[in-house]
Amino acid sequence: MNVVLWIVQGILGAGFLYSGWMKAFQHEQARTAWPWVGDVPKTLVWGIGLLELAGVLGVILPLATGITPKLTPIAALGLAVTVLLGAAFHVSRKEYKEIGINIVFLVLAIIVVIGRW
Repeated sequence: MNVVLWIVQGILGAGFLYSGWMKAFQHEQARTAWPWVGDVPKTLVWGIGLLELAGVLGVILPLATGITPKLTPIAALGLAVTVLLGAAFHVSRKEYKEIGINIVFLVLAIIVVIGRW
């Protein structure tokens, strides 16, 4: 089970590393990839990106280093909340096709929360 959870954490981390990096440091590419980025303030997109990157660190590092490993499920819970808020945002904009990826990452985050709690 530990190996499965590490794989899930890796997938979760990789996905949020990609999206967080794009939002925080490659704004123009993020605007091209996700139309909503052009409709909200740049600082909000940047902040979301930084929070996602912090979540990646929280999902991997505490357990990997053995330093406060209980932070891992808390970070995963934070990423789950981020995904839920993103899904609600997409619903408000009637961007229903975007919600599929939100559901995938929500399930991954919940698996980490439950498995590591």
